[in-house]
Amino acid sequence: MSSKQEYWLSGPIPDVPALLQPAAHALLQSVREANQYLTDFPEEKLWEKPFGRASVGFHLRHMTGVLDRMLTYADEKALTAEQFDFLKNEGNGENAPSSEALITDFEKKVHQALEHFKNTPEAILTEERFVGRKKLPSTVIGLLFHAAEHSQRHVGQLLVTASALKESAQ
Repeated sequence: MSSKQEYWLSGPIPDVPALLQPAAHALLQSVREANQYLTDFPEEKLWEKPFGRASVGFHLRHMTGVLDRMLTYADEKALTAEQFDFLKNEGNGENAPSSEALITDFEKKVHQALEHFKNTPEAILTEERFVGRKKLPSTVIGLLFHAAEHSQRHVGQLLVTASALKESAQ
């Protein structure tokens, strides 16, 4: 597949249920675009917040964290103390890894999600699931779709922020 061709035009991902193909394609596209948009990104700007907006580092960590949390809720599990700690520190650039390491973390989580998708029977996609301490209602497919569209939304924000920061560095 050409790196210019979007994943949704590449055909089905083997063993991923048909109804989860769009989510799988969106997650793979998110990884590709995060890598693409951060080529030659000035590392010292990773945690900079232009105009008071979220940093590139936040977007990368947040995409990984949201995907992890949505998979947990889809499995009908509660978040762990480690997940709450990750959530609390998504925007914290102190002792943070490089952008490359943050992208690698996201890519690993996407591949974990794809394995999750492959092991999710279509018959359970409409089963009710609950989100957070308030137990807000959703479904398995709602959680998995949200993880994918949320990643795409943050990749878009990452593009704008990274572009502005690259421009200001020149």
